[in-house]
Amino acid sequence: MGIKHKAIVTGIAAGIALTLAASPTLAADQSMGFFVTSVGMGDGANLGGLAGADGHCKKLAEAAGSKKRTWRAYLSTWFPDKRGTSARDRIGKGPWYNAKGSLIASDLDQLHISPNLVKRTALDENGMQVKGRGDKPNQHDILTGSKADGTAYFPWEKGEHTCGNWTSNDKGSAMLGHHDRHGGGNVSWNTAHGSRGCSQKALASTGGAGLLYCFAAD
Repeated sequence: MGIKHKAIVTGIAAGIALTLAASPTLAADQSMGFFVTSVGMGDGANLGGLAGADGHCKKLAEAAGSKKRTWRAYLSTWFPDKRGTSARDRIGKGPWYNAKGSLIASDLDQLHISPNLVKRTALDENGMQVKGRGDKPNQHDILTGSKADGTAYFPWEKGEHTCGNWTSNDKGSAMLGHHDRHGGGNVSWNTAHGSRGCSQKALASTGGAGLLYCFAAD
């Protein structure tokens, strides 16, 4: 290949690269892929299992205008004889943006190590801030049932933290996160402390309302 021919090929390749970079149709999808639910399901931690929780995420997302996305609640499960389903394995690979287009995390590693999750960015499906520490009522406790890395607890680790795999509104406990990254010196968004019970009253007693994190898994 001659020098002139090489120059032409190089120029064409550079032009294609610039066109692809400038094309809005090929830009990253920054539509909403994450939100905190604006409301819980109203029956404490009885969500109807993972399917019921996923349905709640889907219903709220679609009411807010999000179409054709697969929504999953960020929840883990627990079993006495085997490891349950891990929240991080349910929510896709990212990236995830909030309702106002702010990047929450580019992938699962960033989500569980250094996510852009604070009260200002942990918005509900309508792009509104969720009540947190200092608000009345405080509703910063978010149901997760998960360890800090997003995995489910092993049978021998600290007991059951999923309120009967999200079917109990009475006895039991659920692991909670703080969406505003404040409260009691614990800044974890997904593993702040356990609940005092599984009823709506028990969840409210520590600053919760049975709210969930929802992620687009597609």
